[in-house]
Amino acid sequence: MIHATAVIDGRARLHDGVEVGPFCVVGPDVEIGEGTRLLSHVVVHAHTALGPGNVLFPGASIGGDPQDLKYKGEPTRLTVGARNVIREGVTISRGTPGGGGITTLGDDNLFMAQTHVGHDCHVGSRIIFANAATLAGHVEVGDRANVGAYSGVHQFCRVAREAFIGGYSVVVQDALPWVTTVGNRATSHGINLIGMKRAGYPKETIEAVKRCYMTLFRSKLLLEEAMARVEREQGEVPEVAYFLQFVRTSKRGVTR
Repeated sequence: MIHATAVIDGRARLHDGVEVGPFCVVGPDVEIGEGTRLLSHVVVHAHTALGPGNVLFPGASIGGDPQDLKYKGEPTRLTVGARNVIREGVTISRGTPGGGGITTLGDDNLFMAQTHVGHDCHVGSRIIFANAATLAGHVEVGDRANVGAYSGVHQFCRVAREAFIGGYSVVVQDALPWVTTVGNRATSHGINLIGMKRAGYPKETIEAVKRCYMTLFRSKLLLEEAMARVEREQGEVPEVAYFLQFVRTSKRGVTR
């Protein structure tokens, strides 16, 4: 199913059931998985791999050269998982040699219109990026996170699993798991209780995560003292253990 106006490089590999609509361009060393659809005016640049069942809307441009002045044309890659929805005007860059050479996206993500994913980002699965959400280079985003409209995440930051970043936020430090992070510059506003309930977490887990957050960031204890207390009292709860590990491994500091 390739429209007559589409331009497909002879070195591209398209699997069964791929649809390429009007005025799309597919470059060399591109692999497109079974059932993926390029609706129209989509550009898939060289050295890009798309898994099965993705849908790319008009004007999307993925696998382009990284927007990094240090990049000098070296061979780098973009890999995209399965069943992602990539809406109008989305741009996703390949990696750079200095950042590992690859940008990766997981499965079942929604990239709303005008989203940008910078070079060397590693994006998990089942994430929602609202309109014009922007990731600078080298950003990591955990599974089931939400990044609000017109928000920007600074390079080398991490967005934790199930973090919630509100619209128009500027995130310059790591965004905590299950926490609502909002503002310019962003600050944390407590546990996203509604989000945890909708995700099906039991009441005991929600309360444990809330106590962890309150002890770490709303008590008068030094952070190391607070973390030691939480580990003693709640360390057996998997979600609390992940929360502590995320804080402990932060290189830029976490959004408080």
